[in-house]
Amino acid sequence: MALLAGCNAPARTVASPPPGPASPAAAPIAARVPLFIRTAKGERRFTIEVARTPGEQEHGLMFRERLDPDGGMIFPFSPPRPASFWMRNTVIPLDLIFIRADGRIARIAADAKPYSLDLIESGEPVAAVLEIAGGRAAELGIAAGDIVRWPG
Repeated sequence: MALLAGCNAPARTVASPPPGPASPAAAPIAARVPLFIRTAKGERRFTIEVARTPGEQEHGLMFRERLDPDGGMIFPFSPPRPASFWMRNTVIPLDLIFIRADGRIARIAADAKPYSLDLIESGEPVAAVLEIAGGRAAELGIAAGDIVRWPG
């Protein structure tokens, strides 16, 4: 079975994408925390939502029509594991940032296409996946190897 994230949620394990749209009525994520990424161009600050529960991870950023330039959502995993995401029911493009247990960025999937059912995979075990607005990683000079920290 593949580990899939409905738009942004790596907590759901299914053999294939479920039919039909997910419910847009799911509860919003309440926990917001600061997140910092140390890049070659300086430190970047975000205020992100934390998707901790399976329900929060399954819903992720689906149905959102906008995301603040310095906003985002993080999906922490304990223990680290390979992660796969899709963009089902995700209205806006996103950059998916796969983070190793040591806080280093393993890879970035830039400008993930809205509504796509194509899998976006971490390629290795990760401790978290950060989703930010599509194109922001390139705009801010965020790259593989940069260090991510947040009170998680």
